[in-house]
Amino acid sequence: MIVIAGVVAVVAIAWGYTIYVAQNNAEMGMSMSIDSGNVRSWTGVDFFLMFVMWAVMMVAMMVPSAAPMILLFATVNRRRQEQSRPFVATGVFLSGYLVIWSVFSLGATLGNWGLHQASLMTSMMGGSSSGYLGGALLITAGVFQWSQLKYVCLTHCRSPLSFLMSDWKEGTGGAFKMGLLHGRYCLGCCWILMTLLFVLGVMNLVWIAALAAFVLAEKVIPGGEKASRTTGVLLVIWGAWVVLAAAI
Repeated sequence: MIVIAGVVAVVAIAWGYTIYVAQNNAEMGMSMSIDSGNVRSWTGVDFFLMFVMWAVMMVAMMVPSAAPMILLFATVNRRRQEQSRPFVATGVFLSGYLVIWSVFSLGATLGNWGLHQASLMTSMMGGSSSGYLGGALLITAGVFQWSQLKYVCLTHCRSPLSFLMSDWKEGTGGAFKMGLLHGRYCLGCCWILMTLLFVLGVMNLVWIAALAAFVLAEKVIPGGEKASRTTGVLLVIWGAWVVLAAAI
């Protein structure tokens, strides 16, 4: 119950912050509209706050999909260690998992900065202003949904018991390493989907929630692989349409 409560609290805080930033961005006009010519170089504070935004948003989107793995880890750890407080090791496991997504968040922040400075985004937290760029990202994401890397990583994410049986490591350091390893599989499975926010809107709450729900469905529902392939086809069609519209 402690582990469940902790996971729910972490996700709730992350979603609360994400919603706050999105609403603040919309209401206060903090996104620096490119269409109005208001493009300036980022300050160190801008970069840090954008990194925090991406990192917290990844917690909100990815921890729910990792919840089955986290809860199973807590259960197995308690039985193996014969202890009544598995939440410490579980917290270390989750920390390792989040380190991987923090590294991704740093890369996403750099991409956000580069696209904004190149005037390829509608705003600092908006979507792509280039149909060619947006279409290319959609097509790339669609093709990746059919790749071998996608399904190797997705298989591990969909089989938490198999992962724990084959990659178990004892101790606090082992828990951290396991979190890192699971985070790598999760990143390999989902990173391209997260980059679609550059197309759909970095702070578009509807698409953030939709992507989070899709990532969760891929990992937990029966036939998640078929859903991934079907989505891949739809993304390619969507991307081709966006590129065609930009060309016309």
